[in-house]
Amino acid sequence: MSEERLSRRRVLKTAGGVTAAMALGGVGVVAAAGPAAAAPGNGYGLSIVERNESDPRLWYYRFATDAVGWNPGVNVLLPDGYHGSGSRYPVLYLFHGGGTGSDFTEFDRLGIRELTAGKPVIVVMPDGGHAGWYSNPVGSNTGPRNWETFHIAQLLPWIDASFRTYAEYDGRAVGGFSMGGFGALKYAAKYYGHFASVSSHSGPASLRRDAGLVVHWANVTSAALDLGGGTVYGAPLWDEARVSADNPVERLDSYRNKRVFLVAGTSPDPVNWFDTANETQVLAGQREFRGRLGEAGIPHEWHEEPGGHMFRPAMFTRDLDGILDRLRKH
Repeated sequence: MSEERLSRRRVLKTAGGVTAAMALGGVGVVAAAGPAAAAPGNGYGLSIVERNESDPRLWYYRFATDAVGWNPGVNVLLPDGYHGSGSRYPVLYLFHGGGTGSDFTEFDRLGIRELTAGKPVIVVMPDGGHAGWYSNPVGSNTGPRNWETFHIAQLLPWIDASFRTYAEYDGRAVGGFSMGGFGALKYAAKYYGHFASVSSHSGPASLRRDAGLVVHWANVTSAALDLGGGTVYGAPLWDEARVSADNPVERLDSYRNKRVFLVAGTSPDPVNWFDTANETQVLAGQREFRGRLGEAGIPHEWHEEPGGHMFRPAMFTRDLDGILDRLRKH
């Protein structure tokens, strides 16, 4: 699910082979690696293999990590005046959507520098795979793709050690678009003490509805684009415990005492059936999630906006103001 659409032909063509492999019990799919061992260079399992800190605001890194079988990139956007202030700042972890054109540079292309100009916040934008779903997958035929380990166990402590952050619950927010919006909701619930604010811009919030359509989509897209036939949640049988652990509508209590911000589109795209299908499912899942939050007495802010599956800069600006109101001030 992404603003930059997956190639339907590629996914559907691969899905046929994936389905056949699933019917055979996923022969040849290797188990996902456990927590990554520390790579040389620091105590967080990361080793910098490429960096560019020449821009006064946008710093770029590429890491070697045993959690991921290639070197993922990370953009770190610093606030204006960071270098001369000596102040500490809250951090927003911002996750990109899925698709062959989506990576850690997505939000730079969408204007994140202008959207955050003058705002006292550090924005961390890491790679998450073309269809990594912010997870450690059940199986991979392409080497380790443990995005959850990379983001939570390695990158987060490295950021706190490397920049002037508030390394605490009230110092961090997490958000994302599409697949990244799901990742934000998932991480905020599973790692309760890490993030005081969570934002999902057109991100799925219900995995099991409609016979588990989002779980099936995560399995098919990850198999086609990232895992060489492996899957995030397992096939033909799901790892039910993983699904429940990742499913926002099953983790309601984990959103208490957090700021929760949700956006979804309401208007079908008259030309692009793919984006229409994406946002129709997103909207239905967010409505279910919102209803359950309301029944549980958990405050949340929600918006239904005209249009389909897209990143909405005006909604991000509104969200960012709410994030800064919630987090510890620099």
